[in-house]
This record gives sequence, C-alpha cells and structure tokens, in this order.
Amino acid sequence: MTPRQAHAYCTQKAKDSGSNFYYSFLFLPQSQREAMYTVYTFCHEVDATVDHPPPGLNPAEQLTRWRQEVTAIYRGTPHHPVAISLADHVARLAIPEEYLQELLTGMEMDLTYSRYRTFEDLYPYCYRVASVVGLICLKIFGTRDPRAKDYAIQLGLAFQLTNILRDIGADADRNRIYLPQEELARFGYKEQELLAKRYTPQFRNLMAFQCQRARQFYQHARQIYASLPRNDQRTLVAAEIMQAVYGRLLHRIEQRNYSVFGPRIRLSPLHRIGIATTTWLRATIGPYVRLYP
Repeated sequence: MTPRQAHAYCTQKAKDSGSNFYYSFLFLPQSQREAMYTVYTFCHEVDATVDHPPPGLNPAEQLTRWRQEVTAIYRGTPHHPVAISLADHVARLAIPEEYLQELLTGMEMDLTYSRYRTFEDLYPYCYRVASVVGLICLKIFGTRDPRAKDYAIQLGLAFQLTNILRDIGADADRNRIYLPQEELARFGYKEQELLAKRYTPQFRNLMAFQCQRARQFYQHARQIYASLPRNDQRTLVAAEIMQAVYGRLLHRIEQRNYSVFGPRIRLSPLHRIGIATTTWLRATIGPYVRLYP
C-alpha cells in the first residue's frame, strides 16, 4: 500500500467512527487533518485490540505486533496500513517513537490492571492513554512555547477522567473499575454496588468528587492556554474544540445528577458541529472565552 492509499484508509476509518474527535479535525489544514486522522485511527485500532479482540486472537500478542509495527515505522519498514500512514507523518513531524511506545504501554495496562488503589496509581494510566496523545498532537499542531506540553498533559487527563465517568457502566460490564478503591471506601460505596450498577446517594457523592477533580484539570489547561502567545493559541484550535466538547459532556453528567448507568451520555452531531464552529471562531478571531461550565 502506498502512503497515499494508507492516508485514505485512515481518513475513512476516522470519518466512519462518529467520534467526538472527528469534529475537532474539520477546521485543520489538510496536512494536519490527515495526520490527526492517522493518529486517531492508530489509537482506535490498538484500543479495539484490547477491548474487542477478534475471536481466537490474543490481545497481548496483538499488542506485541503493534509494538513491532511502531519499531518498523522508525526503521522504514511498516506493513499495516495505519503504520504506513503514520510513518509518513512521523518522518515529517519528528514525532518521537517513545510517545507511541508509551501509548502502547498504557493500552497494555488494561490487560493486567482492572482496579486502582489510589488516584496516584491511576494517574500513569491516564497519562499514557490520553496525555501522551496530546503530546503527539502538539507535534502535528506545531506549537512553539514549551508550556504547551503541560497544557496537553492537563487536558489529556481531563479528557480521560471524563471518559471514565461517562463509561463507568460499560467498564463494569468488563469487570473494570477505574475509580480509585480508596475513594470508593471514603464515600461508603462498595465495589459490588458499582458492578451491580446501583445508583445510591453514596454513588452521587462519589461522582461529585470525581467530577470536581476533572474540572480542576480542565481549569489548569485553561490557565495555561490563556498564558500562551496568540500564535500558539491559534494552533491549538482542535484541542480547544475537544475541550469544549468534553467539558460539555462533563457538564451533562452533572446535569443528570450523575446518572451514568443508563444510555451512554453523548452529544448529537449537530450539537458537536455547533460547539466546534463557535470554538473555532473564538479561538481564531476573538479573545479566549470560557464556553461551557
């Protein structure tokens, strides 16, 4: 497969996904958009290897193959369409191999860890599967100020915590609990209750605490963004769109009084397009404004 064919493969995969991330890519220049499609598809396919492995395939072995593909990317010998596309981008953008390997390490954690005792234990997982993606994106966006790295880290943590809170029920179906065990005990909510999806006053108090923590990471990211030079702020428009979308998801979780055991909380495509357009306008031609609570 040629790089052009591989780019087309990743673009189609990203378009078919219906992901929140897709709407943040629409306002990027074509070269950046193609790179983001490829990074998204890489993350999506590796994640599917862990969460939805094809029958008869060992997820650990599949992740080992992905590690081999990442090594091949930097040696100029990739085979998988996503790796072929990624190789074209990493050569141009100088994306470090360690970022991709660290991301795979985060994915591997889902094969060995289904519980986390403290938030300090959970932090490396969130950093690897989300903040590292943000650091990769900075290479695509072309930011210059070194403080943008901390912005990407903080925002990645906020996104991952929002995902954890939204997907508590689905994760429980896989016998995974990402809320720290120490904090379940602090709020008097038992692991067995979570696995049974019991919606109790103790659960609501626990969720309020978790949402507040996620908000703190969003706030840290906003503060860093506000301090960046205007040129760097403009390069981060896709990240700001994602911040607006995920911030709105967190707000909706709170609006529903933390009722996350039913249908998955989501935003309609029209709503996401509206958020993306408004954020793009404010990020590119107006001063930074906080769009959502």
